[in-house]
Amino acid sequence: MRPNSRPIPRFIADTTQEGIPHGRFAERLREEFAKAVDGIGDLPAGVELPAELDWFPERAWGGRVWVPCSAKTESEEGRLELFGHVSYVQPPEGEPTGFEAKADFTDILAEDNPDWRIDLNDDVIGRWRGENGRAGAVTLVWGRPLVRGAVAATAVLETETVDQELISQDRFTLIALDALEGYGDDLFMEVKLWSRRADELASETLYA
Repeated sequence: MRPNSRPIPRFIADTTQEGIPHGRFAERLREEFAKAVDGIGDLPAGVELPAELDWFPERAWGGRVWVPCSAKTESEEGRLELFGHVSYVQPPEGEPTGFEAKADFTDILAEDNPDWRIDLNDDVIGRWRGENGRAGAVTLVWGRPLVRGAVAATAVLETETVDQELISQDRFTLIALDALEGYGDDLFMEVKLWSRRADELASETLYA
């Protein structure tokens, strides 16, 4: 087989092993996320972190396990969504260590946008560097289908699938390259939803 003209990494993350966190471990993750929420400088007054957060399936990349989350809450300025992730190192044996968390908020909500077909959040968690200045942003993406019948989500660069995961409890997590540079026009990730019959149900970029 001849050399690939676009040798980008595909399927760089481990697939989910534990699924959506629950029980005592979910409480431990919430403690870390709460610290990150407390550190948001422009958070509107009156925000309280709910007791239960919506956790998404974990994915592992770069020596860390990444667990996204979101939560709807109220503030003095109205309803908003807290979102972010907690990551940690999982040794082959023993308890997780090295917890880190990141949090932000938005007042742009899916329920106020009936034309949305996917509710997405994302964060750049690393950088990939190729030859001759080629590069891309390793991006954590988590979301919910807003159409019926979706069973899987994929991350696509142009015509190439670079990650995929089954949807669990109406939630999915992807880790893949975005904003690919150095191959002509910059390429941006699209997230696609698929039915059980492999019909495409929805497609969104991270920049819509």
